[in-house]
Amino acid sequence: MVVLTEEQKREIGQHFVFGFHGQEISEDIKTLIKDYHLGNVILMKRNVQSVAQVHRLVHELQSLAKEAGHNQPLMIGIDQENGLVSAFSTAATGEAGTQYPGAMALAAIGSPEIAAKISAATGRELRAVGINWAYSPVGDINTDPRNPVIGVRSFGDDPATVARYVKAVSAALTSEKVAPSAKHFPGHGNTHVDSHLSLPRILVDKAGLKATELVPFEAVVQDGIASIMTGHMALPLVTGDDTPCSLSRAITTDLLRKELGYSGVIVTDCLEMEAVAETYGSEGGAVLSLQAGADIAMICHTYKRHVGAIEATYAAVQDGGLAMADLVASGRRIAAMKQKFAGSWDDVLGPLNASSVAQIKTENQLLSSRAYLASISHIPNSRPFVRLSTSGPAVLFTPRMERINPAVDGSEDTLRDAAGRLRNTAGPSYLAFANSISRRVPAVEHIVYAAGDELSTAVQENLKAATSVVFATRNGFDKGSWQVETLRKVIEVVKTGEGGVQKMVAVSTCAPYDLLAVSDLQVPAIATYEFTIPALEAATAAIYGEAEITGIIPVKMGP
Repeated sequence: MVVLTEEQKREIGQHFVFGFHGQEISEDIKTLIKDYHLGNVILMKRNVQSVAQVHRLVHELQSLAKEAGHNQPLMIGIDQENGLVSAFSTAATGEAGTQYPGAMALAAIGSPEIAAKISAATGRELRAVGINWAYSPVGDINTDPRNPVIGVRSFGDDPATVARYVKAVSAALTSEKVAPSAKHFPGHGNTHVDSHLSLPRILVDKAGLKATELVPFEAVVQDGIASIMTGHMALPLVTGDDTPCSLSRAITTDLLRKELGYSGVIVTDCLEMEAVAETYGSEGGAVLSLQAGADIAMICHTYKRHVGAIEATYAAVQDGGLAMADLVASGRRIAAMKQKFAGSWDDVLGPLNASSVAQIKTENQLLSSRAYLASISHIPNSRPFVRLSTSGPAVLFTPRMERINPAVDGSEDTLRDAAGRLRNTAGPSYLAFANSISRRVPAVEHIVYAAGDELSTAVQENLKAATSVVFATRNGFDKGSWQVETLRKVIEVVKTGEGGVQKMVAVSTCAPYDLLAVSDLQVPAIATYEFTIPALEAATAAIYGEAEITGIIPVKMGP
């Protein structure tokens, strides 16, 4: 067996991006950078506490890489799409990054220019703490309303519109020296299967792919985007089998590299997702992705899988299954991205300018608040919106918190008690929603509803007496249809009280399909596209007449 040289092992380390646990440097990540020459690190929500803490963490990671003899600084990546996937944002405390509207909320504003301003602001904050790679923008076209993993992370269901926003976000991040990464190539929008949990099979042929899914990706390929992330979905009508696209040479090399002419860095989505891990293992998936033509394989969570993937790659090179020459050629693309976005050791080891960051965040908070207000949209199949009264008590209904998908939610145990039972919890965003309403009315009754709940006599009387009733849904389409059933019950009671249905508003707080699908919606309804704290604050302002509702819903139901 061929023995790998130190230089070859250093090269192999550049072809991975790994995550770690904790808000301080762990022994695992130290070992990976020092002994396995790991060239790229992804920060997760679990690693983020404050601006100063993240800067210190990144500084220590870069110092470690320099001391370990790396030729170039690390790429430090993060899932900062904005909206529901905002690993650097801390809306509740404000100690880390600003919370900005996500893709569908920005598209509702109707201005790629505002999307660019938001993305540039995001880039400035990331760059200030040393993060130089954002896994954004989402280039997926959300053509399936049941999609459990993309949904409001997409700019919409029209390819040309999505392409305009993807180009704007990519250019804005690049202008702030943060490498963008359009995802999830060749498109994760036309499925109702979550690749975190199993492998989606998308039955579209090459012509259909080119007409729809590929449009945003082709647009940023032409712009020379720094990186593109491949997704874990099967396209059997294109590739001839059920190999995930991230592991498929037909997709990674033949389609993206050759047909589309892409010359930048290709990174996989996390190979611990079950769409890959269940069949191939993260370690085997890493080797297959590199053989397919990916430049960097991503594994976010498990140290054993990190080491296993690198050692499996060593073995693949040693037995001839993976050509070292191909890795070296791929490494030149990674080095070029590092040169442009990571820069020199001096660039990455500078001090934090705390006063400058504080000023940036103050400016960005105003920008974000204005954008959230502009994104609130009237749902067209509902009654005309009329501001609600602040003169008397309000009743707020919010759905019991359930997991959406692992990209959005934390670990499931956050929703369970010590005995493993699902808690009937409001969640911090909906508690903040209730607080926001309480600042405008004399009193608010906050009811967390669940499937099958009946309205007690006391609740019915309170609904009739209230001067405002707000009913929130959260992905209440398809599997969440029990929410709309509860909405109908509430409407029937409100009808019989003083003020009738004009004192009520329904609020879709995630994908708007739940209320768009209700053909006989008898109350005014609005969409926020996300249940983040600032989105619900903006909704409250709109509900009580402090802001005009100007957003336009960027998706539709049916053909």
